[in-house]
Amino acid sequence: MKLLSWNVNGLRSVLGKGFADFVQEHRPDILCIQETKTPGQAVELDLPGYRAYWNHAERKGYSGTATFLRTEPLDVREGIGAAKHDNEGRVLTTEHPEFFVVNVYVPNSKRDLARLPYRCEEWDVDFLKYVRKLEKKKPVIFCGDLNVAHKEIDLTHPKTNVKNHGFTPEERRGFDNIVGAGFVDTFREFESAGGHYTWWSQMGNCRAKNVGWRIDYVVISGALRPHLKRAFILPEVMGSDHCPVGVELAIKMK
Repeated sequence: MKLLSWNVNGLRSVLGKGFADFVQEHRPDILCIQETKTPGQAVELDLPGYRAYWNHAERKGYSGTATFLRTEPLDVREGIGAAKHDNEGRVLTTEHPEFFVVNVYVPNSKRDLARLPYRCEEWDVDFLKYVRKLEKKKPVIFCGDLNVAHKEIDLTHPKTNVKNHGFTPEERRGFDNIVGAGFVDTFREFESAGGHYTWWSQMGNCRAKNVGWRIDYVVISGALRPHLKRAFILPEVMGSDHCPVGVELAIKMK
């Protein structure tokens, strides 16, 4: 089973930059995208063989998630069941016989850290509760833009970014709590070196210089670790300021 996740930074934009060709080339069983910025009915998207599921924000042109599947899910859920979190289209869960897939676009704390208390004291706490509750039924895969670089190795300039959104101690502790709950950062199961990033600023030619951050993840329940065969980043895929990330699991989709 191959799963890919990609913050496309606007689905309309990426559609004109080879998105359909990317899907046909890689043929994931599950494709999760974030920051769609549009409801599904507002775009013309032809992906033969895929079923599409959407969760869009109440605010136009903002946030949003979509999941594309080659098999029909048992259930689809929008949000995490908390009104204070669920009007921005940030979470879309599909249930499958073997596991849940949670497609998530975590709130950004903002450059001035105005949203840091909400992000760390409310969102992170409630989201972890949500995936742990799902895990009581069956294993969980959650993937997407988590808007945090967990360790110093996950960004080019850690020392100068300690007080910046995406690398504050509070945000990093939120990821510590995810790992402490038994979830696995799949990429770090295979790669311990630095220089591997998923987002680059559009200023200063950062992508060409590979001055970036690893803030997009595929995270799995510990119970799925024996099935994990590969985890990877696709920095060569253009079209967004993020690149896709993915995993392959030795599980056959039903």
